[in-house]
Amino acid sequence: MALALGRQPPRVAAPGPSFGHRELGPSGDLRAFRGLLGMVVLLAALILAVVLASVLTHGQHEVGPQMLKWKDRGTTKNLQEVILGRCYSYVLARHPELGDKDCLKIWESLKHAFIYKNPCNATSEDYQLLMELASHPIPCNKSLFWSKTSDLAHRYTKSNQNFLTLEDTLLGYMADRVSWCGDPSAPGINYESCPKRSECESNPSSVFWKMASKMFAEAACGTVQVMLNGSVDAGAFRSSSIFGSVEIFNLNPDKVSAVHIWLMHDIGGPQSESCSGHSIKKLKSILEERNFKMTCEDNYRPVQLLQCVHNPDHADCRLCTNTTAAP
Repeated sequence: MALALGRQPPRVAAPGPSFGHRELGPSGDLRAFRGLLGMVVLLAALILAVVLASVLTHGQHEVGPQMLKWKDRGTTKNLQEVILGRCYSYVLARHPELGDKDCLKIWESLKHAFIYKNPCNATSEDYQLLMELASHPIPCNKSLFWSKTSDLAHRYTKSNQNFLTLEDTLLGYMADRVSWCGDPSAPGINYESCPKRSECESNPSSVFWKMASKMFAEAACGTVQVMLNGSVDAGAFRSSSIFGSVEIFNLNPDKVSAVHIWLMHDIGGPQSESCSGHSIKKLKSILEERNFKMTCEDNYRPVQLLQCVHNPDHADCRLCTNTTAAP
């Protein structure tokens, strides 16, 4: 019994795998080092790539294309809101009979006519869709053309609803005294400057107004009126003006029965030319050659009375002032 209950020999643990680095041996140490080195190299490559990308991107921003610089004022601020506001005002409040016009499409067609484009490369095709979307009939006997009499002509149409200028149509109303031009670089619209006509003739403004003027003249019918300035030294009629180069040649002799010229002079200003003057004779020759009947009147009285609102005591504004008419 003594022998059976004596001390048992100590147990020895069975050999098993060991995870201590000392037990890896020479080949294990080498594999671990290589793995660690690979991770370090990969991390360094990633950091280098990020740094290079940042440097290159920054460099591109610095040397990227700049906005072209011109001599005229830039695109009107908030142009979209201005155009849309005027469009809705015109078709909903001023002329509700045109309420079917889609002002959003009209704005989009205008924007796509110039955005991201070189402002010296504008074409009539750029504005063709805009012209179609914004066009509307012009009542006969109401068309009033003007040259060098912008302020007076528009004051007159505001006081006399029997006549309307291009600026009283939807197209002209939206674009009056507004400017725009594009640029090949982002954001595609130049708000700083736009080209004058002297810098390039095919600029967005010139192309737009020529097309709008052409369409306005083509729509005229019955008797049309033309307000010219007899106080300018260069002559009342100028072949280089929009009226002299575009509108007069797009009047349709089959639709227009007569052309009435109102030759206005500044109150108290010089009377550089009358209805018998050289440039008016040139205008008459052009119109008669195109089979139009023309009459000319110096200081058309209803318009002169509007001028006299600001100069009521001037001698030119006396009720007995005579006007002359020339056939």
